[in-house]
Amino acid sequence: MLPLSEHSLYVQLTNAKVIYSVAPAKGHNQESHPESNLRVPAIVDALDKMELNPKHRGLEIIELKHFNPASVEDVINVHEKAYVLGLEKAMEKASQQGILLIEGSGPTYATVSTFQDSLIAAGAGLAIVDAVVAASKNSPEPPCGFALIRPPGHHAVSAGPMGFCVFGNIAIAARYAQRIHGLKRVFIIDFDVHHGNGTHDAFYEDSDIYFLSTHQDGSYPGTGKIHEVGCGLGEGTSLNLPLPGGSGDISMRRVFDEVIVPSAQKFKPDIILVSAGYDGHVLDPLASLQFTTGTYYMLAAHIKQLAKELCGGRCVFFLEGGYNLESLSYSVADSFRALLGEPSRASEFDNPAFLYEEPSTRIKQAIQKVKAIHSL
Repeated sequence: MLPLSEHSLYVQLTNAKVIYSVAPAKGHNQESHPESNLRVPAIVDALDKMELNPKHRGLEIIELKHFNPASVEDVINVHEKAYVLGLEKAMEKASQQGILLIEGSGPTYATVSTFQDSLIAAGAGLAIVDAVVAASKNSPEPPCGFALIRPPGHHAVSAGPMGFCVFGNIAIAARYAQRIHGLKRVFIIDFDVHHGNGTHDAFYEDSDIYFLSTHQDGSYPGTGKIHEVGCGLGEGTSLNLPLPGGSGDISMRRVFDEVIVPSAQKFKPDIILVSAGYDGHVLDPLASLQFTTGTYYMLAAHIKQLAKELCGGRCVFFLEGGYNLESLSYSVADSFRALLGEPSRASEFDNPAFLYEEPSTRIKQAIQKVKAIHSL
């Protein structure tokens, strides 16, 4: 996917700190739906305004503009062929009706461009994997990757779409990293406020892909219970940590140190992929955690360091949720700062008046329970 024959690009990749791709899916849109086509452009505008793009940063930050859509073959490594081809066929119906509801409980919709937009989103992620892996062969500190893509992916199940998600972008990338790059052991961190049930199900019996999800207890879609640890060969490589409503920055720092780090150290990954959902922000309308912009800075900085220590710095973030355009764009921008190794500017956006006391006793109990289950 990456035109590595272009030597100049190869050299640029090796010297960059962040490489990102953009797939805004402008045609995939339903009026007043939270997962709208304004999300990625809001992030891109914020990156420009805050001077966090190639225009302002030269070769420190690279936007990978030329990439191929994912192939149907890439997608059917995760999804049933009947679903993928059926969605392609449904585009004819969408062209006549304008918009289709393709899954009721999300609700997830399709427009005439949804199939192609979804292939482009998945392809943007695969191209970033290619770029990061290529750079890692030539540098002990390759750039971190960020796929600014939609529709999101972590709820999409093998047989169909779910929860605003059409194709499982990160699951497709995990299989691709194994198949194309020989990166056998993939560690997936999902910090979206909702459980990534699609990713979870795809690898529940797989010992080579570790799926770790933190999510709000009792939130959509109601999956990701603490006792769900994988089965068969995959027993022990699924870790679910439902957090009580009200969990925030203090909780997440503890979770990172006491759960995420030892899990990754034990697993010894070849690459870390991140389902980066920003809907746990205190300002986000769809849930009730109280993460801050600073929480997302901390997560990005710590995950980058973890990748450096464990897998040659190979790390790619995939945009998932986040529906308050301001908190989403500020938080992604601060994630970029973390990946650049620059100070956070979260204090310019975060307002302590919005925060309340975290349920520390319940959080401590949840952490202790998951540590006991997983022998951490």
